Amino acid sequence: MILIVSTLPSPVGPLALACDEQERLRGVSFGDGLSRVMHREYPDARLADGGTPGPIRVGLEAYFDGDQAALGRTPWSLDGAVAANGFQARVWRALADIPAGLTISYGEMARRAGEPGAAQAAGVALNRNPIAVVLPCHRVVGA
Repeated sequence: MILIVSTLPSPVGPLALACDEQERLRGVSFGDGLSRVMHREYPDARLADGGTPGPIRVGLEAYFDGDQAALGRTPWSLDGAVAANGFQARVWRALADIPAGLTISYGEMARRAGEPGAAQAAGVALNRNPIAVVLPCHRVVGA
């Protein structure tokens, strides 16, 4: 797999992005950790510099301009990610279903992922989310 790495300006500073050849977002970082995370999640991937695909650029720019629903229209995939299986994958899928403007607790996230009582494990899974802007970890809060 080849992951195309680019940078997009945002209101909080440059946003580093990794996208696959099908123009789906695979990684987001506000700091310099994108390469480390991509090698952790996609150890066989090759990173190459390139431009941000139009649909991803448009979706993120619309979000930063105030359209909260734009994230739901931004193409992404975590298929093939090392951590995209089991409980962690279920947490990430459940995260994608939280509507803009709604927050839930870690306990509720664990329940939605099929493991009631695993709030701490849900928090760990959220912390490993490689596309945290698009899969909105900020919608899950402490009780």
